[in-house]
Amino acid sequence: MTQEDLLPLIATYRRKIERTSLKHKRFLYEKINWGVRMIGIKGARGVGKTTMLLQRIKSEYNDLGRALYVSLDDLWFQRHSLIDLADYANSHGIQDLFVDEVHRYPQWSLTLKNIYDNYPDLRIVYTGSSLLEIDNSTADLSRRQTLYTLPGLSFREYLAFEGIAPIESISVENLVKSHTDVAMRVLSLCRPLEHFDHYLVSGFYPFYKDSGDDYLIRLKEVADLVIELDLPSAEKIEYSTIQKTKKMLATLAERVPCTPNISKLCAELCLTRDLCLKLLYALNRAKMLTLIAEKPNSYKQLSKPEKVLLDNTNLAHALSSKTDVGTARETFFLNQVGAVYDVTLPKRGDALVDGKYLFEIGGKSKTFDQISDIPESYVAKDGIECGHGNTIPLWMFGLLY
Repeated sequence: MTQEDLLPLIATYRRKIERTSLKHKRFLYEKINWGVRMIGIKGARGVGKTTMLLQRIKSEYNDLGRALYVSLDDLWFQRHSLIDLADYANSHGIQDLFVDEVHRYPQWSLTLKNIYDNYPDLRIVYTGSSLLEIDNSTADLSRRQTLYTLPGLSFREYLAFEGIAPIESISVENLVKSHTDVAMRVLSLCRPLEHFDHYLVSGFYPFYKDSGDDYLIRLKEVADLVIELDLPSAEKIEYSTIQKTKKMLATLAERVPCTPNISKLCAELCLTRDLCLKLLYALNRAKMLTLIAEKPNSYKQLSKPEKVLLDNTNLAHALSSKTDVGTARETFFLNQVGAVYDVTLPKRGDALVDGKYLFEIGGKSKTFDQISDIPESYVAKDGIECGHGNTIPLWMFGLLY
């Protein structure tokens, strides 16, 4: 491989760096140990993984020739291999290789393992779809890499992105103990309820800033791309199954929240039970759906979930013709809390967090009576700025990351 072969990649790399803004960085940026030899970042399409890689390069490399960004969905890789690129990088002074869309490359995990083992002076940062079992890959990357997961924007991050207020994240343990004090500090900076409804419609994916009025249209297109491109990269499925997966998502989007009747769903989609559950859990891993069970579940078990919702409220507005306010409240809570903690479905109440904190979720009229006799039980109440006792404003669960 010659430098001339690399010119198209370098031109794309420089162009992307030039257009990258350093104004807003995702919360995960500061948590990553950038010094390790291999870093994996997985997450849903559209949450900002690519931007994070480019921001790292633009922030840290005065000499852009020391690093190289490539996306493995580039047509360049139809004629060249990632191994050859790594060999060239290693012999031409490139110390850090930033590899995007790794799931689009055949035998990606084995290739990364070989690069790690054969080029000890080369550092690798890569991103992949949340669909991938990156932490359990066939090449056993777990002993070689540090793996991170990037969710969509929290409500806290959204307020920062909009320049409304800089707010520190808080653990759920500290939130239940000190929510009144935290709320008063936030209220000294802004009125969160003035911005909360807008976030629920169009504030979860960072590309909302560039999309304007077309945001929900673009979000629906993202959902299609996840099923058409990312899902086949992670699962061996036929074209007809892709179409049935789209129908499954559209069907469930109109029914959430629901306890799925798997037999009926299989009949509607002409799927076997095993394939139906496999696709249901694939949509969960793709961050299109949230599946809630009584115990922390693994998709490998393929057991029927007790409840299904869309992953986040923005998706609900993009994919559903109607968005019930009660469903939106529950979706927001599960999305924000579930990004940081295990959330299961309790016998009483709406959500059990880390097996310890029990929550009812509702509007201003929601009472504490149903769970008042249970230790560590709370009400997450919408429409209030500040809570008291065991009643916590719903918006505050957007401060957890």
